[in-house]
Amino acid sequence: MSDEQMPLTGHLVELRRRVFISFLALVVGIVLSFVFRSRIFDVLTRAGDDPNLFFFTLTGAIGPTMKVALLGGFIVALPVVVYQFVRFLAPALSRKERRYLALLLPSVAICFMAGVAFAYFILVPPIIEFLLEFGTDVASPRPSLASYIDTVVALLFWMGMAFETPFLMYFVTLIGIGKPSFFSRHRRTWVVIAFILGALITPTFDPINQTMVAVPFIVLYEMGIWLSKLAARKPRRQEKVIEEPDD
Repeated sequence: MSDEQMPLTGHLVELRRRVFISFLALVVGIVLSFVFRSRIFDVLTRAGDDPNLFFFTLTGAIGPTMKVALLGGFIVALPVVVYQFVRFLAPALSRKERRYLALLLPSVAICFMAGVAFAYFILVPPIIEFLLEFGTDVASPRPSLASYIDTVVALLFWMGMAFETPFLMYFVTLIGIGKPSFFSRHRRTWVVIAFILGALITPTFDPINQTMVAVPFIVLYEMGIWLSKLAARKPRRQEKVIEEPDD
């Protein structure tokens, strides 16, 4: 039965099935991350040069552990969730749009992992070093496990999401929803948004940490504008190829 002929109840049943599969993948990812939490904690603390972390209450390790499990579960489930979302939308898309989705689908997971890697190797070490050394002339740093995990997980997750920006800008232009001119006109707005996100993601409001987070957001947006222009030229090239045999 085609998408046009499928009744509303059929769409709802299909949506429920896709959501259940995505939820199941997330649960499996969370369970796996919880089982291997010690190794994950070891990897996360290594990014901050293995600070001596503490928790000061009986339940002080539960919250950070669940956050790590949720982040790990999200990363594990991301390809499945994206695939289920695309499969649900596929009947409503044209053949060309479905082909674009099939080609660009792996980019979602790749972009997210690239953002996580960028945050882990580039952003986290200097930010943690700055936070640990700032104020050492007044007191000795004794970071809690919760504060450390909150900072690192936020940076990893949001930078992973930020690295999706060029891909999304390219894709919406490719299917005709967005235009390079629109993205170019909102450059200044995005700069403001980038610094707001930098203030929200980092645990302090100092301009150094905000700038370290905001600059990659701005650079990624500029990359998205360039990719959007590339996507906008692609259909015209295809039209030329089609028109040549008719001459």
